[in-house]
Parts: sequence; structure tokens; C-alpha cells
Amino acid sequence: MERLPFITGNWKMNKTVEESLDLVRKLKATLSNIVGVEVAVAPPFTALYAIARELKGSFIRLAAQNLFYEEKGAFTGEVSPLMIKEIGCQYVIIGHSERRQFFGETDETVNRRIKTALAHGLKPIFCMGETLKERDEGKTFSVIERQAEGGLRGIGKEEVKNIVMAYEPVWAIGTGKTATPEQAEEVHQFIRERLERLYSREIAESIRIQYGGSVTPENIKGLIRQENIDGALVGGASLKSETFSRIVRFKEM
Repeated sequence: MERLPFITGNWKMNKTVEESLDLVRKLKATLSNIVGVEVAVAPPFTALYAIARELKGSFIRLAAQNLFYEEKGAFTGEVSPLMIKEIGCQYVIIGHSERRQFFGETDETVNRRIKTALAHGLKPIFCMGETLKERDEGKTFSVIERQAEGGLRGIGKEEVKNIVMAYEPVWAIGTGKTATPEQAEEVHQFIRERLERLYSREIAESIRIQYGGSVTPENIKGLIRQENIDGALVGGASLKSETFSRIVRFKEM
């Protein structure tokens, strides 16, 4: 089954509103004639409204970096699905390793966030990945299986079709280290096999699985050539229009 490649830029806690606008205007200009790939950016919450207005009518999709699993209430500092949906987000990153590591997110809270996103018409980019210690101890596949099954618990066949999976080995995020294409493909294939077991082969073949972890213009082509790698969740390299544009234009390299 042909899956449309999907490249997402996760800006994390970077860029003021003006800096965000400058970056996205450059991306609109440099990627104006791009075809055969879906592109999204995930600015910080403070810039979402301004970026949504700038992207109106554009081919670039808008993603939020997180959401809370309640619509409203006494949850100081959180952002609800209603808020990011109203702004114009189509995607939302859920379960990123930094959220798990620094903010105590668990498979259970990730699952609640995914269900809430789907209930409000948002498409989750569901992240999972192992630490270096877990990889060294031979626990990669057990960790991925636990995170995948925990995050997808109670999500039906029709709902899961709206989820993008993202494999991000924690040891490769922001470290300059990257899983080899073969290492990444091995895990991506494992994720797809788990999806087939949980749902069906047809559904598993239709779901896109991004790779994340020090993705650059130099390694994107080798990664995306792999059968089960359908795009990239790009961190640091998405903060400059030139490098992110080169990643998006991987077919031309």
C-alpha cells in the first residue's frame, strides 16, 4: 500500500512569535511547489494562533506539541483540545519522550490524551521509543510493545486510522546520534506487526510511521528508503528553513 510521506517539524520550546512567523514564511516560499509529501509544523503554544493565520490556505499543516485530556476546568497551565482545535490545528504530538521524561507522562495518560484528541477530530502523532539503557539491555521491543499497546488501549479500528505513529529512540533525540536505517526499520516493522495483531493487516499497512531522532538532510534519504519508514518527526533541524526544506525535499536529493 502506498503511504504518503509525512514530515513534521517539532520546534519544541523554541522561537518567539515573530521568530516563528519568520520561519514559517520562509518555509511557505521554499516549499511552495512541493508535491508527494505532507508537511506539518508544531510551534510552541504561544505562536499557534499567529502561525495558524499565516498558514491559512497553505499546504502546510499545523500541529500542537501536546494537549490535556479534559475540555476545561481547574488545570492550571494545561491546554485543552477545544483550544487547539479552535485555533486550526489538525495534528497534535502526544507521548513525546521529553513529556514522559520531564513531565511524568505515562502510557495511561498518553492513552487518555490520544482518545481525547480523536474525540475532537484531531490527529495524534503518537510517539514511542526506548532509552539507551533499555536498548543496551535488549529491551527495545518489549518497551515499544508496552508503549504501543498501552497508548492504543480502547481505541477502535476506525479511530486508529487517524493516528500517525512515531518511533523516536530516546538515545537519538538531540544527541546527534541516529539509529541506522536498518535499526530504525527493524523497529518500524515491529510496530507495524503489532498494529496488525491489534487490528488487521489492512489497517496496519495504511498507518504511517515516522522516524524521529537527529534527522538531518544527510540521513533522511537513507531512512525513508526503508519499507516501513513513512516520514520523519524532525527536531533541531526543523528550526532553520534551509535544513528543514532540504529534508522535506528528500526526493530531489
